[in-house]
Amino acid sequence: MREVFHQSLEDVQGRLVEISELVAIAIEKATQAFGSSDVSLAEEVIDADSIIDDKAVALDELAIEILARQQPVARDLRIVVSALRMSASLERMGDIAEHIAQLTRYRFPERAIPKGLKSTFTSMGQVDVQMAQKLTELLRTQDVSIAEELRNLDDQLDDLHVSVFEKVLGENWQGEAMATVDATLASRYHERFGDHAESVAKKVVYLATGDWSDATGVTVA
Repeated sequence: MREVFHQSLEDVQGRLVEISELVAIAIEKATQAFGSSDVSLAEEVIDADSIIDDKAVALDELAIEILARQQPVARDLRIVVSALRMSASLERMGDIAEHIAQLTRYRFPERAIPKGLKSTFTSMGQVDVQMAQKLTELLRTQDVSIAEELRNLDDQLDDLHVSVFEKVLGENWQGEAMATVDATLASRYHERFGDHAESVAKKVVYLATGDWSDATGVTVA
């Protein structure tokens, strides 16, 4: 029974990695579509989001089954409960990639990125993709040093997010109301994607070190 239990825990980790890989693909395609107004690529992201949702639900069901049948305690319990929370964050990251793709589709054939902000959103997209890829590596390897890299990338993303608001609220901003809304929404999506990635990373660090003091302070929705 103990061997079966540990196989189940390994299955949980493997499924988290699989979902994270799909999220990394989704955000890469979404940011490419957003930057180039590629509506076909945007549709791929939108259509594929249901796969991420289904896999997250399946992982949650597995975790609940482990809780019910194995009644884990101590670290094993923390692993299963944390997996449920990480699954929710990964699923939300997939949704955010879909939202970015939807902005591309809504504005097609016009560009979704307002004038004067292309380089900023290109940078935000690149950071999000890096975070998704590093998060997958962290989940696969449990190498906690990667969490620090993710924290630094999230700081970069926050700075870019602030710069977008400074731009659209500045006296020289010439964008119309719709462009302002698009810029605000897109920037918020990118920033929240990073927040969720860092939230997952902090849970991995907690499981690896048992220290929750460095795994608090991030609130995401």
